[in-house]
Amino acid sequence: MKISVTIIVKNEEKNLPACLQSLDFADEIIVVDSGSSDGTAEICRSHPKVSFHELPWEGFGRQKNRAADLARNEWVFNIDADERVSPELRASILAADVTRFTGFRVARENYFALRRIRYCGWYPDYNIRLYNRNQCRFSERLVHEAVTCPGGVGTLQGNLIHYTYAGISDYLQRMDKYSSLAAEEVIKAGKKPGVAALLLRPLFTFFKMFVLKQGFREGYHGLLLSLLYAVYTFLKYAKAREIRSAGSAAGSGTAER
Repeated sequence: MKISVTIIVKNEEKNLPACLQSLDFADEIIVVDSGSSDGTAEICRSHPKVSFHELPWEGFGRQKNRAADLARNEWVFNIDADERVSPELRASILAADVTRFTGFRVARENYFALRRIRYCGWYPDYNIRLYNRNQCRFSERLVHEAVTCPGGVGTLQGNLIHYTYAGISDYLQRMDKYSSLAAEEVIKAGKKPGVAALLLRPLFTFFKMFVLKQGFREGYHGLLLSLLYAVYTFLKYAKAREIRSAGSAAGSGTAER
């Protein structure tokens, strides 16, 4: 089995070298860049297996599908620049029985500020990453995209190592972007978040992560992550209300004219 690896990037010169180093099993590596201004392009062009493409940003799901469409091989392994394939996962990928399944899920070993997080719902955090691109596709969501497969899905041994956030500041910087995208998905789904959603959904997020997913076993980091994700949930629904209110106001203004 020949494998094409796909990566979507923007300004990933810090993460990309270690990611590429863990992909020695790949027959080709497709990198789709959406406007990097750092050394990402130079890193890619100097790598013998990388096929580098610059395409405008169209959302996480669609961008990953566009990368898969550029691959030469039927089987694709998708990875982010801040992830690394562990030796055990590498061996499992190469030994995968592709006659029985259309996709394979992998466990992600997630880190916050270089600390491995085993609770809060952060492990095993299964994702389908190895898949037959002729039968499986990413859902074309703006954020929180996932591969959908029509056939059976297998499980690979070994972890995909994910350096999720460098720390609190890194999380807060990205939270603004991701909560805005998630708010748009809420509106696209036709949901109308009320005051109850603003109050109860963040509380449930905290309860789920800290209590149900045993985040308390992580000590300070479990409390911190549970609180940060509760704030993210609040912002998602608050922004959705703001978008809906702005749309209603614009519609009323048009009607009056």
